[in-house]
Amino acid sequence: MHARTEPPFRADHVGSLLRPPALLKARDEFAAGTLDAAGLRAAEDAAIRDVVRVQEEIGLQAATDGEFRRTSWHMDFIYQLGGVTKTDEQIHVRMHNAQGDSEFTSAGLAVHEKVRLAEPIFADDFRFLAEQTTTAVPKLTIPSPSMVHYRGGTAAVDRQVYPDVEGFWADLSAAYADEVNALADLGCRYLQLDDTSLAYLNDPAQRAEMAAKGEDADHQHLRYIRQINAAIADRPADMRITTHMCRGNFRSSWAAEGGYDFVAEALFGELEVDGFFCEFDDERSGGFAPLRFVPPGKQVVLGLVTTKNGRLEDADDLKRRIDEAAKYVPLEQLCLSPQCGFSSTVEGNTLSFDEQVAKLRLIVQVAEDVWG
Repeated sequence: MHARTEPPFRADHVGSLLRPPALLKARDEFAAGTLDAAGLRAAEDAAIRDVVRVQEEIGLQAATDGEFRRTSWHMDFIYQLGGVTKTDEQIHVRMHNAQGDSEFTSAGLAVHEKVRLAEPIFADDFRFLAEQTTTAVPKLTIPSPSMVHYRGGTAAVDRQVYPDVEGFWADLSAAYADEVNALADLGCRYLQLDDTSLAYLNDPAQRAEMAAKGEDADHQHLRYIRQINAAIADRPADMRITTHMCRGNFRSSWAAEGGYDFVAEALFGELEVDGFFCEFDDERSGGFAPLRFVPPGKQVVLGLVTTKNGRLEDADDLKRRIDEAAKYVPLEQLCLSPQCGFSSTVEGNTLSFDEQVAKLRLIVQVAEDVWG
C-alpha cells in the first residue's frame, strides 16, 4: 500500500474545526456593534492562519479554513445564490444525543427568482486559504445542490417563476456548474460537496417527513444524484470532488439514523464524484456492507473517528474496523477521517481544541500504519 498524492488523502478530515475563543469573542462584538467588519475579518484571518499551521504540523495533506467565516456549514452559501432568499419562516430540525433531544433552528428559504450564480461564492475565502497553505492542498467545502431543495422542498419554489419544476432543477445545477468552474479558475483542485440529504434519506422517518410534504421520498435520492452529476460534469480533469454524507451535526447531536442501504446502489454506482466521506463512527451509521456497490477507481473515506465527543479512539480498534470495511471494498480504495466536522455550526461540538487535535493526529498515525 502507499500514500495518495491526490485527494481524498489517506488521512483526511471533513472541513469544519472548532472556532477559537478569540474568534468567538470577535463575532460577539461584531453582532453587538462594537467591532466593525474589518475588525472581524482581521480576527478571522488570524484564526485561519493559525489553524492552517496546525493542520500542516499534524501532517494532514489537505487543509481547510475550518469554515471560520461561517455561521452554518450550508446556509451561508445557499443564501448567496441568486434567486434564493431568506424568509421569516423557521426551519426546525429535531436533533438527538445521549442526553436527549434538542432542536436546530434556522431561517427558511424561498426561490422567488430564477436561480443563478450572481458572483462566485467563497471566492475570497478560498484565495486567502490558498495563500496560507505551504505543504497542504487547500480544500474548500460547500453544500451540495441537494441542500437547496432538501431545506425548503418544492413548496419553497415559486411556481410563477418555475411553472415546470424541471426548470428549477436545471437552473440550480447550472448555477453550481458556474460555481465549480469559477473555483477551478481560482486554482481550487479539491472541492467537497457536503450533503445531509443523501444520508437522511436512509432513515424511514426522514422519508416519511418528506412524503408528508408531497415529495417523492422513495426516489428523491435519484433526483439529487442526477443534479449533482450535472453540476460537476464539466469540472477540469485535475479537480477532485468528494461528497460528505452526514446524518446531522449540531452541538454533538444528530438528526437521522440508519445505514446507507437504501441509497447505496445508486449513490455509489452513479454519483460521479471521486470520493465518498461516510460516517461509520457508531451503530446508528450501519455496517460496511453497502460499500460493496463502490466501483473501482472511487475512494471511500471511512469516518471512524467521532467528532461528537472528546474520547480518543484506540488505534488498533480503528485498524480492525478498516480491515472489516476492506471485506467490501479494496483497502487501496479506503481512507480515514473523522465522521463529520468538529463545528458544522459556529457553536461547535462538545470537545476541546486539544481533543480535536489528538483525534486528527490519531488519524494521521493510523493512516501511516495502514497505508504507509
